[in-house]
Amino acid sequence: MEMKHLGIISVVLEPGDPLPATDTDWDAVKGITDEEIRAAALSDPDCAPAPVYDTPGLNLQVNVKRLREKLGLTQEDFAAVYRIPVGTLRDWEQRRKTPDAPARAYLSVIERNPEAVAALLRPAA
Repeated sequence: MEMKHLGIISVVLEPGDPLPATDTDWDAVKGITDEEIRAAALSDPDCAPAPVYDTPGLNLQVNVKRLREKLGLTQEDFAAVYRIPVGTLRDWEQRRKTPDAPARAYLSVIERNPEAVAALLRPAA
């Protein structure tokens, strides 16, 4: 949907709408590592690092969808491996719900060492 106001065009997207056509190479954007993003941000004089650990009320959150995709797992597989209800996982990924504090801690542990967490949760042979 396009909205025009005083000669300015704004594009309003609803969740699930396809992105507008641009010259952006989204595969290249998705391929950028966190280290490359951090290096680019630190090299930009107009991009001062935010003191995220010292900011009251700011909760750092794991991007669940990005983590799952980085591990190469489907929603069903990620949910099964890490014993998270698939409906809960979908709600987190689609931002309908936010993980509570224990879930954020669990997701942080998964992000740091997914293999160890998966191994600990595997049934004994």
